[in-house]
Amino acid sequence: MAGLAIARLKASLEIGVASLAMIAAPALAQEQSAAAAPSADAEAAADAETPIVVTGFRESLSSALNIKRNETSAVDAIKAEDIAEFPDLNLAESLQRIPGVAISRVNGEGRNISVRGLGPEYTRVRINGMEAIGTTGGTDNSGGVNRGRGFDFNIFSSDLFNSLAVRKTATADVEEGSLGATVDLTISRPFDFKKPTATVSVQGSYNDLARKVTPRISGLVTKSNDDETFGVLLSMAYEERRLVEEGANITRWTYGGFNGGFNAASTLPGYTIAQINNTNTATALFHPRIPGLVSYDIRQKRLGAAASIQFRPTDSTLISLDGLYSRLDGTRAEAQFQAISFSRSGSGKPQTIIRNGTVDSDNNIISGTFDNVDLRVQSRFDKLVTDFYELTANLEQKFGDRLKLVALTGYSNSAFKNPIQTTVTLDAANTPNFQYDFSSRFPALRPGVDITNPASFAFTNGTSEVRIRPQTVDNAFTTAKAFLEFEATDALKLKAGVDWRKFTYESTEMRRLQGETVVQTLTAAQIAAAVKQFDGFGRGLNLPAGTPTGWVVPDLAKFADLYGIYSSPLYAIGGIANATARGSFITVEEKDLGAWGMAEFDLKDMGLPVRGDAGLRWVRTMQDSTGFASQGSTINLVEAKRKYDNFLPSANVVIDVTDELLVRLAAAKTLARAGIASLTPGGNLNVSGGNRTFSSGNPDLKPTKSNNLDASIEWYPSRGAIYAVAGFYKDIGTFVQSLSVSVPFSDLGLPASLLTGTTASPTDVFIVSQPVNSSGGKLKGFEINVQQPFSFLPGVLSNFGVLANYTYVKSDIKYLTAANGSSFVTAPLVGLSKHAANGTLYYEDEKFSIRGSVAYRSKYLTAVPGTEGNAYNGTNSTINIDAQVSYTVNDHLKLSLEGINLTDEKNDQFVDETNRLNVLTHSGRQINFGAKFTF
Repeated sequence: MAGLAIARLKASLEIGVASLAMIAAPALAQEQSAAAAPSADAEAAADAETPIVVTGFRESLSSALNIKRNETSAVDAIKAEDIAEFPDLNLAESLQRIPGVAISRVNGEGRNISVRGLGPEYTRVRINGMEAIGTTGGTDNSGGVNRGRGFDFNIFSSDLFNSLAVRKTATADVEEGSLGATVDLTISRPFDFKKPTATVSVQGSYNDLARKVTPRISGLVTKSNDDETFGVLLSMAYEERRLVEEGANITRWTYGGFNGGFNAASTLPGYTIAQINNTNTATALFHPRIPGLVSYDIRQKRLGAAASIQFRPTDSTLISLDGLYSRLDGTRAEAQFQAISFSRSGSGKPQTIIRNGTVDSDNNIISGTFDNVDLRVQSRFDKLVTDFYELTANLEQKFGDRLKLVALTGYSNSAFKNPIQTTVTLDAANTPNFQYDFSSRFPALRPGVDITNPASFAFTNGTSEVRIRPQTVDNAFTTAKAFLEFEATDALKLKAGVDWRKFTYESTEMRRLQGETVVQTLTAAQIAAAVKQFDGFGRGLNLPAGTPTGWVVPDLAKFADLYGIYSSPLYAIGGIANATARGSFITVEEKDLGAWGMAEFDLKDMGLPVRGDAGLRWVRTMQDSTGFASQGSTINLVEAKRKYDNFLPSANVVIDVTDELLVRLAAAKTLARAGIASLTPGGNLNVSGGNRTFSSGNPDLKPTKSNNLDASIEWYPSRGAIYAVAGFYKDIGTFVQSLSVSVPFSDLGLPASLLTGTTASPTDVFIVSQPVNSSGGKLKGFEINVQQPFSFLPGVLSNFGVLANYTYVKSDIKYLTAANGSSFVTAPLVGLSKHAANGTLYYEDEKFSIRGSVAYRSKYLTAVPGTEGNAYNGTNSTINIDAQVSYTVNDHLKLSLEGINLTDEKNDQFVDETNRLNVLTHSGRQINFGAKFTF
């Protein structure tokens, strides 16, 4: 894989340099001597016309405001010092400071972003001017492996980038694919710096749950010759991270009659057995599906490097070669305790007896005592590796004083590997006196047997499981684009260009050939020889009385050494030959060809304080996808092809009412293509513990289209200050949703042989999901943005300043609840928080700087409709508080102390309007302390 990556990188470099040389040759022959052209890639968010002179946090804020003020479209930016100085673990956490941006976290770290209520699938990311996708894997309760178009920002350290920009309104010269925003990430380049520069930052990072100190180091060095005709820049960032995330993991709630219902001997005060096992979800009693506890021990190494070479052979020519590499290499060890009986058909739930319990006003059995409960403990280990690299070549060539050519070619690849994903379970059948109590947010779970004793558990063929599921996801982009810019008059510029992109997606997965419950039955002595004690659970969670703080778990290394789970033919794995794995073998190739034209105007010299742009983009999308699907009694590889064209007009107008006050207006038509893995014509069967699912793709999904209107008023009363209000409206046409229904396996039309080696039977109910197009809906909202340095105050008070923003978004989306479209529900858009706010109070003088930041995000939905009678799934609101203190010793040394997630905010996920607990975990506080050296 490494050799192939290097070969691709070399090939891309050779193609890029050769292409730019051919384009530039005629211009170079002219030996023009016009004044040096400023960096003017119209699509880059960096303020590249001015070398970096930012010397502090306050100045970086002013520099970012200059970008926003001068753009004709709605753009918010963060500049280099701003990124480096915020107490952020990665790019997502840096971006959350921008108005309208909210983030979702995995393992205590930002992973994805939403912009103005539109989730990661609707937000495009460009790195150094070309689109890219970064992919990582997460825990099952956080979405697992990213198989969509959303960008996982946690693969990058923010130290590698010079500027971040969020483009919230469309222009014809920016490629389509986003409804929410286009995010531009730009690395530093040598001509950005006025003089040779070298910096090194060294930090120690401490997590108060993991109780380990890990290193962080970053550095940058750049040098250009005296004539600034050639420059080189190198930067790198490396960090190790150790954390623990733990809490309750419930795996949703379900109704009493699901999976065969409870044992007929069950008693619940005030309810008959018929009411207990009611299958009508409108009136049924609900209970936790798999009440359990989980702990993740996470270790990560994140290495990043960026390089840039700039060459100015003549005053009219600028060539830039940019490279970026990142590797996120980690492991996740998982220890779980579960009462799996409530989600197990056959010998599970139908044998479980309710002895007593309490039902609340929302028909939830919130507490109870149970007999014949199947308990499970399990260990899981994942190795997770993402390698991302990108190479781009840029040309800016002037032909005389009024004509300019800008061209870019590049290649990016994100290769995610999960080479080890192994789970081993131990089971205790029909245990007595199990109790749970959900009357507090964190539940009390009290097993009736000693779960620290290996003798309480068995490892039995047909019940216990060995899951071995290595998998990969590979995304790649190849890009070539160019445009001509003609300055027709001092007031009018005309631009026209073409762009071509090729995107490829490929995913794989391996699973056990004989089924995950086909295991070697072990004796009590054999079990005792291959287990270990997990303890220390619950620190900082205020566990209810009786909830375990430890339990016995399988020792995966000993299971491998003693019982050959990686070497015995009994545990052999396969891919396409495996019914439960072949659905993950998906390929998608997408080619996008675009052409556009636009006019930029500035009428100030004509006495009109109006500037802006208007343009039209045409794009043709060609998609070719494959997957494995059932065709009668056989499974075949199926291919689907299609193409479609779109015309996307856009316009932005800025009225400079005064030198300090401006009004922005924008209108555009935009589109976002369907999630990439959703386009497969195949399907995927999954039987895992008590979970039974069948998911299929839909290659005929239409892109989501939106008609957009934006308006804002911005007042810049002084340097570094802004008071702004922005309103936005989106009429979203067809919308892609996941339609989930509960269907017995026997009604799916699939061969029964697919269940061979699993614990499922043809009569079991499977949750069947497929992406479909619904009728969409409206989205509207507003942003308030305030940034004010208190430089007008006397004395020490002049060193203070504040940043604050608030975003309100509302949507009404129709979600289908029946495949034939006969019924639907109306709910907010998935991933949309109605309220989001950020605030920072800072103090900065020549030596000392201190800042405190707070980020609020209200609850948002993650799935509509929900499964098993729940209206929807979602995540509750969060408030994250961070702080940083730094002291500049001299021109060469700065000391810093940072605190992240100081209140140890919980990850609180729910199902249904009644806020039934799904997941409640925490990952602790993060403290970074270090020094930055500048030479």
